[in-house]
Amino acid sequence: MTTEKRTLREDLKLILRGYKLLFNICPAGMVWRTVNCITQQIWPYFSLYMSALIINAMAAGAELKELLLLAAVTVFGMLFLNISMHLISRKAEETESIQWNLNELYLLKVQCKMQYKHFEDPKTALLRQTIRNHSNYGGHGLPKLYWTYWELLSSAINLIFSLSLTASMFRMVDGAGLTGFPAFANSPWSGLLILGVILGNVLFQLWRIKKFDLKTTEEWGDFNTRFAHSNAFMHGEKPDVKVFGAVGFTLSRSEKVLADRGYIRKLFKIGTTGNLLFHSVAAVMNLCLALYVGAKAFIGVFGIGDFVLYLGTVEKFVGAVSGLGTAWGILRINNEYLEELFGYIDLPDDMYKGTLSVEKRDDNRFEIEFRDVSFKYPGAEEYALRHINFKFRLGERLAFVGMNGSGKTTFIKLLCRLYDPTEGTILLNGIDISRYDYDQYLSLFSVVFQDFHLFAFSLGENVAASEDYDPARVREALEKAGFGSRLEELEKGTETYLGRGYDESGIDVSGGEAQKIALARALYKDAPFFILDEPTAALDPIAEAEVYNRFDTVAGDKTAVFISHRLSSCKFCHNIAVFHEGEMIQYGSHDDLVADENGQYHKLWHAQAQYYTE
Repeated sequence: MTTEKRTLREDLKLILRGYKLLFNICPAGMVWRTVNCITQQIWPYFSLYMSALIINAMAAGAELKELLLLAAVTVFGMLFLNISMHLISRKAEETESIQWNLNELYLLKVQCKMQYKHFEDPKTALLRQTIRNHSNYGGHGLPKLYWTYWELLSSAINLIFSLSLTASMFRMVDGAGLTGFPAFANSPWSGLLILGVILGNVLFQLWRIKKFDLKTTEEWGDFNTRFAHSNAFMHGEKPDVKVFGAVGFTLSRSEKVLADRGYIRKLFKIGTTGNLLFHSVAAVMNLCLALYVGAKAFIGVFGIGDFVLYLGTVEKFVGAVSGLGTAWGILRINNEYLEELFGYIDLPDDMYKGTLSVEKRDDNRFEIEFRDVSFKYPGAEEYALRHINFKFRLGERLAFVGMNGSGKTTFIKLLCRLYDPTEGTILLNGIDISRYDYDQYLSLFSVVFQDFHLFAFSLGENVAASEDYDPARVREALEKAGFGSRLEELEKGTETYLGRGYDESGIDVSGGEAQKIALARALYKDAPFFILDEPTAALDPIAEAEVYNRFDTVAGDKTAVFISHRLSSCKFCHNIAVFHEGEMIQYGSHDDLVADENGQYHKLWHAQAQYYTE
């Protein structure tokens, strides 16, 4: 939605929600920014007001004692304000740094709590990256709200103070004997004329802001967006950029954006024109104001010191209105980026999460059943799985095999309830899994996915997936997974960091070692169901079979599900389910399936035999 399509109410709603979010993320940051802004704005008014009092006192021939008292109040008042502003500014700067970190942490929390279907959706990933680009390179979204808050608040404070101090400028005295310009200056008509001049200046400045300042802001936003995409691409350079000789191509495209002097010159020309108009019109207003206030001071309506006061406060008033107009325009433009942010935050979590506790059985007797389950991914037209009917019990060794894209991983995602079926039902011990407490249900599964992830934390934290862990259990899991000999070589043992992101003494592990750590993580959780979803796909068939056989041994009496498109790795399993184009087309033991010469398994087995014949 663009600024032209949003109503005033919609704009206000977005802005208020944004500021509420900023306050909720870091209350201290917004409070100290408010206090800092207020103290900074008091300073010039105190200086103007005390200067006017001293000049008026001197013009009136006040005694030295009175002048010294006013001077002392001014000096000590300024000293107090200076010290206060310094201390408050330091605190505001401290909380400002915290604010940025907490803003980033908030987005990470949103991402972590997001329903998996959104997390996996490429459109969501693109939206998340777009929000980060706009924030990091253009300062749009929450950063723009934060910075504009100063302009908004300071302009409001200036408006209040300037109006309260300027109101007395329009008072009049008995005009008997006054003629010419002094008489006109003392009349209501002169006051109305000055009000008209001030109002005209305000309206002109608002027009200038819309015509020049906000146009420049929008243009710079467009430039920063293009810069963000260019910069992100260059930082994300991949080997194929070198291989295909595309370095020159990408550099040329980036140069068109980053070195476009004509575009930058155009932006500065717009800004310069706006500034010239601003100062020209302001000069005309100040001239009229000086004549008006000077004439009133001349005829004794107020002291000569008030001449300085009123010139300053009226200028502050015009600046405050202009500031409010600028802030409002910037916030309206920024609302387009807030809509992106809130669209990301508001992605619906429509997965029903039940309240039933998962039965704790001493015999660990769990039964999973897929009852006529079909599924297609959000936004997809084709089904990824169709009419799956399947049942298995704890303690079995099962293999799901088939070509890439046949539906094996989708089956596991449904089993772990990362997605809900489009049609049909999945049952645990005869009860729809959606009726169970979601976290309790997930606790039943230890899964090692093909794209498993290790963190730049300690080895123990990686295995336990937690900061708090049992070192003895971690060591036992690593030894069972085949990482024991490598562990003995590590001086810090389970406290050894993976990589050097947090600790320079961290270690780099090979692909095979990483897989063993991922297996140890599954063993450490000690869930009733162990699932290996092709975590060894990058290994050769023999190495993969060795990993699967090791895991079969350490799984004990747990249910172990092995997923692979290589049939040799899973022939030890009790039963094998064959997936093909989203359907489970065969189910049985290895011997039975390979004996069926008309079956898909027989075809795949003999097609792959050349790679694993012993």
